[in-house]
Order: sequence, then C-alpha cells, then structure tokens
Amino acid sequence: SDFIKTSTGKEAVNATYPVAIVMVRAIRDYFLRTGHKVGFKPAGGIRTAQESLVWLTLIKEELGNDWLCPRLFRLGASSLLADIERQIYHYVTGQYAAYNELPMA
Repeated sequence: SDFIKTSTGKEAVNATYPVAIVMVRAIRDYFLRTGHKVGFKPAGGIRTAQESLVWLTLIKEELGNDWLCPRLFRLGASSLLADIERQIYHYVTGQYAAYNELPMA
C-alpha cells in the first residue's frame, strides 16, 4: 500500500492517538525492513488547528521530517478548514470571527 488511513471519518470513533501510534510505528518498521515509505492519513475527529499540530508532531517524532509532506502525510479533516480560517482572521484582526461570517463555516 502507498497510504494507510485510520478510518473513513464516518464512524463513532475515528482517528485516535493510541491507534495512530501503532500504525505509524508499523509504517516505520516496514520502512526499516524494505526501504519503502508508506503514507499515513488520520481521518475523522480532527476539527481544530491545535489538534492538527498534535498530529504533525506525532508524525515528526515517530517517522521524521521526510513524512511531513503531502505525498506521505495528509489530514482527513473536512471541518478543519473553518477553524484555520478563524485562526487567520484572529491573527489579522485580533478578534475571532463568528462561524457564520466565513464562507466555509
């Protein structure tokens, strides 16, 4: 496989850190044995920019900088975009926008 994914994001329990750690360590072990890099996509339940930073840190710590690229790491987080927009709005204006003030909200 070129990529593995935690879930479809449609289940009650989606991307969890304990399961992700097992999966990324399996990716690392496979790479060390074969030299083939497999990508990882946590999906479901990632809703904030802060949560996405935790996932980036997990990948960096367990797999290294090589995996911090779209070819090997993606977030399955359709609701994340609205929070990123709110964070940028806050950075520019000093205030948080209401969810209904942004196009993706």
